[in-house]
Amino acid sequence: MNNNIAQLQRFRQQAYNLLGLAKDATFELMDAVLTTRNVYCLADFSLSPLFRRQWSSVYESLQDCRPNRNKLMRLYLQKIPMNDSKYITVGIDHTSVTRLHSPTLKERGYHHQPSAPGKVTIGQGYSTIAWIPEEKGSWALPIRHERITSFETPIGKAAWQLKQVIKHTNKRVLALLDSEYGNASWVNQTGDIEADCLIRIRSNCCLWAEPGQYRGRGRPRKHGDKFKLNEHSTWWPATETIDLEDTKLGEIKIRKWSKLHFRNSSSVSMNLILVERLSPNKKGSSPKPLWLVWIGDVMPPLEIIWKKYLRRFAVDHWYRFAKQRLHWTLPALSTPHQCERWSDLMPLMTWQLWLARDIVKDYHLPRQKPQTLLTPGRVAQSMLGLLVEIGTPAVSPKPRGKSSGWEKGKKRDKRTRYPVGQKRRSSQKTTKNQVT
Repeated sequence: MNNNIAQLQRFRQQAYNLLGLAKDATFELMDAVLTTRNVYCLADFSLSPLFRRQWSSVYESLQDCRPNRNKLMRLYLQKIPMNDSKYITVGIDHTSVTRLHSPTLKERGYHHQPSAPGKVTIGQGYSTIAWIPEEKGSWALPIRHERITSFETPIGKAAWQLKQVIKHTNKRVLALLDSEYGNASWVNQTGDIEADCLIRIRSNCCLWAEPGQYRGRGRPRKHGDKFKLNEHSTWWPATETIDLEDTKLGEIKIRKWSKLHFRNSSSVSMNLILVERLSPNKKGSSPKPLWLVWIGDVMPPLEIIWKKYLRRFAVDHWYRFAKQRLHWTLPALSTPHQCERWSDLMPLMTWQLWLARDIVKDYHLPRQKPQTLLTPGRVAQSMLGLLVEIGTPAVSPKPRGKSSGWEKGKKRDKRTRYPVGQKRRSSQKTTKNQVT
């Protein structure tokens, strides 16, 4: 227990040193967020007993702080245990922060959001690469969590983030990705990265086999037979097939086809995996099949690989936790830089909760059941007593008098309004050839 407390204190001190300017107010703001369940605006965090400054310091901290993302990433990677596991398993995904009524905020764009009317919203997108520490549970610990600017795409941003992580770790990385990344664009942009990828692909994709031996006339072929996922007549016998019984899902059939590729990334060979649940679901209908592709070195056995992909959904749990409990989407900040600095605090708070998981005592509400393995929300619910006990590296505030305020008679200019940006789909031709 004492070792765990000392480890958390060292982590908090190291993180405090990497926050740049206004680090005292910023660190106390994080402690206030961790221990405050319900707020109505950003200034409400100044009412927390852990925030010893005035309410204006909340906004000044996000204006002045400069979290060093690269050094924070290396700090996070140091906390990943280098045990006997072959991989560091990470999940990659992106989400959006809705800002419909903020015309003075730069670099807003159109983003897909299932819960929005028409499934499209206006706001800013963020890409996340997170370490998934456990085989079960909802923990996902972001290593990089950054805004997708107006001149970047989610795939390009995720590929760059993966490269940065690979540079600072000695173990091989296994990246789990959703179907939006299951295309030739991702394969081409990550071809030089020493990492394994397990990606879900859409059920209407087309893949191609290797072209076979060159016949000596004309240009060598790039593609062999077509493998259309939603047309059973184009399938050939699988390379490997297994049947297994899962305690929750029932009877499952898994098949694998080797040496396939996307049309526009013919130089990269993949393994195609089909996971079919033969037992009907609760409604009595047959569940949809799960199509996966493996890109990388030696693939794990089929009875293991499909369960590894299910851990990708921990990133979705973290997005929900950050938006609902860490109040990520609460403040309507006025500049993209302030939004980025506020977003940089989300991974830092999540890692503190992870390091405190085995220290805190579970304080649960009467309607809640006791937990043996605490979730992120339950740890945050029990953090106040621990933070009071271990203290804070932040320095006590020093009063500096009152500001002179706005000069009398000085005109206030209207703030500039910015249009909503629209990105061109430069890969439309690629997508059309891949998806039927």
